[in-house]
Amino acid sequence: MSVSDARTPHPARDAVRARRSYSKVTDVAPTREELLDLVAAAARVADHSGLRPWRLIELRGADRERLGRAIAKAQGDDEPSSKPLRAPLLIAIVACIRPSEKVPAWEQEAVASGVAHTLSLLLDEAGWGVIWRTGRYTRSKPVAKAHRLAKDERLLGWLYVGGKPEDERGGHRKTVDPEEFLSRLPQ
Repeated sequence: MSVSDARTPHPARDAVRARRSYSKVTDVAPTREELLDLVAAAARVADHSGLRPWRLIELRGADRERLGRAIAKAQGDDEPSSKPLRAPLLIAIVACIRPSEKVPAWEQEAVASGVAHTLSLLLDEAGWGVIWRTGRYTRSKPVAKAHRLAKDERLLGWLYVGGKPEDERGGHRKTVDPEEFLSRLPQ
């Protein structure tokens, strides 16, 4: 009998396959308490040496307006960016690079990315619309200052979170042919 017997439920796989990005969301968002529960679960991502090289910043209300001003400054614009107002909740993903002889910086960023992706899956499964947004300004000084990032921290972007609109199904991704992406070690 195969481990992936067709009769066996596969909730994690099904949740991953059902996930969609929502570029437009409604004005409702998870509460801080709901978010804390999901962050605790997302923190279970693989983490070499248990460094926990990440943190998340919750932006609601006026925080999003401050971010809009920082983005404008980074881009040399006079008017604040309205991008952060596209969702009622933004979650900044920050990689916190820890000193380690065993775990290089790129691997620590990968852990932070893993937390963000897992959190986006959990939010989607909980019924929230989510999209991970970035931009060239994520590594700018004004945006780093707005987030109060330390010199060893790197902003990886934001999860934009809100209610799933009734009339939008979310972005659709074509399924891939796994044979194209899974190979054996060449001889």
